[in-house]
Amino acid sequence: MLTYAIVTPARNERDNLRRLAESVIAQDHRPARWVIVDDGSDDGTAEVAAALACEHDWITVLATEEDPDDDLAQGRRRGRDLLAFRRGLGALPAPVDVFVKVDADTSFDRDYFSRLLECFAEQPELGIGGGCCYELSDGSWERVKAADSHPRGASRAYRWELLDVVEALEPELGWDGVDEVFVELRGFETRGFRDFGFRHHRKVGEREGALRAGSALGRQAWYMGYRPTYVMLRAVYRARENAASLAMVWGYATAAVTGAPQCNEASVTQRVRDRQRLRVVARRGSWS
Repeated sequence: MLTYAIVTPARNERDNLRRLAESVIAQDHRPARWVIVDDGSDDGTAEVAAALACEHDWITVLATEEDPDDDLAQGRRRGRDLLAFRRGLGALPAPVDVFVKVDADTSFDRDYFSRLLECFAEQPELGIGGGCCYELSDGSWERVKAADSHPRGASRAYRWELLDVVEALEPELGWDGVDEVFVELRGFETRGFRDFGFRHHRKVGEREGALRAGSALGRQAWYMGYRPTYVMLRAVYRARENAASLAMVWGYATAAVTGAPQCNEASVTQRVRDRQRLRVVARRGSWS
């Protein structure tokens, strides 16, 4: 069986972290290391993490390095989760076959990681992978729609030889889409698997609110170099289920007008735009 390590960036996730720990500890194939990176929590998250590290010698706790010019309120919008992720990776004592970013607000069945590692073992072309994401809706867990090539960011596994890709990413909203393109350009594939999954206990954008979350997706689209027509069509498609998705257009337009940063790798943005040609989207059959 392949070896793996988990890195969990966490800010004010005390209760979620306890639940996640139950899932990780119960895995039938335990990680070689679990690094919890506390990102300035003030709700007892650090204390919960420290207690876990005292009980299990394969759990490590770190704190993020504070930047006096950074604003915690910017959170995900400034790529803080990427910085915390990289800090955790830097603390791994030895290489593993697969490393996984796991958000604190997730939980898993006990065979989740063994099944995920089987995919990496059986598919040498797999660069980034993950199970499908389930979120609670009207009292039942329902699978979140996503393209088959897109592993959800809340549980995202990477082959070790792609560590340099993660280290080279810019800490901007959208990094967990740019990495997929870098990996493809390296000759690997990215895949989300539908036959097993994980539970996401906080819906995407729940902390920010629906409108801000939609706007954030628009800013992310700008950073990645999305085609304007694709952004508009995607927003309209998603608005069938959530009208707040139309805020994507506002976020994209605002980023364009203010000259917000864009990915500086021309090969990445060109690949993104090539995949958004109407005939390609129609063949793929997904605006998700």
